[in-house]
Amino acid sequence: MLPHIFKPFRSNKYNLLRVGPRKDGGYIIDRRVIKKSKTVITCGLNDDWEFEKNYLKMNPESKIIAYDHTVNKQFWKKRFKKDFIALILLKKITINKILDIFKYIDYKFFFKRNIHISKKVVLNKKNTNEISIKEILDKKKNVILKIDIEGDEYKILNDINNEQNKINLLLVEFHDISKNMQKIKNFLNKSKFKIIHLHGNNYGGVDKFNNPNVIEVTLINSKKFTVNKKKSTQKYPILGLDFKNLKRREDIKLKFND
Repeated sequence: MLPHIFKPFRSNKYNLLRVGPRKDGGYIIDRRVIKKSKTVITCGLNDDWEFEKNYLKMNPESKIIAYDHTVNKQFWKKRFKKDFIALILLKKITINKILDIFKYIDYKFFFKRNIHISKKVVLNKKNTNEISIKEILDKKKNVILKIDIEGDEYKILNDINNEQNKINLLLVEFHDISKNMQKIKNFLNKSKFKIIHLHGNNYGGVDKFNNPNVIEVTLINSKKFTVNKKKSTQKYPILGLDFKNLKRREDIKLKFND
């Protein structure tokens, strides 16, 4: 079972909205932040910007800024080679597999208007290829901050707390949670952010206690938006809102210590 502190606070059902695909890459947000958030900052891009594209449809005036040092020319060369070989070897050719080959074109088109900065998000900047949360959020306000940096999120939690007045909504994927449980608890205890949604990522599997190894968490700034003081009685995953990250695996049912 997950600690009680992980249990989401009760939300108006209407307020919760899925943004992005009905698979890995989709996140739950609170509708109230949309009109009040003009900037989405994504830390960890890889080859998926469906969330960002979907958000722009809801708020066309917003700006997308993405940080990922791994997405570069070499990344796209490897990606194209892999997808091309996969397409040739497939007996059944699907439209999605064909579209995968042209992902780079979509990337160039999307980031012609928006911004991708090829820098690594770190705690302490040591060279020009790195950037800190403090620098990322400098002169920003009313931000939606989305973080999926494969375990490095724990290094920047204190920096996020220090800059929390600039953040409306925080979307973060926590990895290896059984090993980092105390770090997450410390972060939650010190911050104004309140969990309003939680989903287990079935790509990561479960630990010996049947807790997910990876969780996707939606946290809202309680100083900017009203949050119900009561904890949710909802069962997770939520039907119609949550979807399997990996379709061929069962979704992870979450249980909390009350």
